[in-house]
Amino acid sequence: MFIGHFAVGFASKRYAPRTNVALLIAAAIFLDILWPIFVLLGFEQVRIDPGNTRFTPLDFISYPWSHSLTMSLLWATAFALAYYAATRYRAGSVAIWIGVNSHWILDWITHAPDMPLYPGGPRLGLGLWNSVAGTLVVELLMLAIGVGLYVLTTRARDRVGRYALLGYVVLLLAAYASDRFSDPPSSVIQVVWIGIIAECIVIPWAWWFDRHREPRTVVIA
Repeated sequence: MFIGHFAVGFASKRYAPRTNVALLIAAAIFLDILWPIFVLLGFEQVRIDPGNTRFTPLDFISYPWSHSLTMSLLWATAFALAYYAATRYRAGSVAIWIGVNSHWILDWITHAPDMPLYPGGPRLGLGLWNSVAGTLVVELLMLAIGVGLYVLTTRARDRVGRYALLGYVVLLLAAYASDRFSDPPSSVIQVVWIGIIAECIVIPWAWWFDRHREPRTVVIA
């Protein structure tokens, strides 16, 4: 799952309109923000294995600290509590908590049986990635719905709010197509650094365009 996680972040804006969509997206991809750092530090392992599933060449050997269900619940609670302590905005805190945990559920649907329940525990996965067409349909439909809900919830205040959002969606689609249809990465370190660099782009960019948009209805403080 890739753009499906972003779809959750976009859609969450409808429930928590006062929360910047960058934080909602960060919540939805939070486990993937942690993962390349943990791989780089040697806490988790992945290898390049073309054919492991039909959709991705990555074999996720071990990632219990970023992607187990138990740790997802803990990361979600920590993120939501930190946000609530800073803002006292209950809806945003709930949206963040759900967003972080949605990541495990969506990955459980798409991954091969490699999603741990807890560190050292059983690993699950329904294997949607074994169907390229199925994965594309599900993720593209999710993104369309998520962005659609975001656009119904907010309106652009200026050209930045309109065209920076459009550029963001185009970037996501281009990255998704490149990830699926390009040659397998040459090394794990390439995967890790691409992930880290991408996160440093997509989160600030989302913050930027959301600051140039406003709710379509009055938001009660």
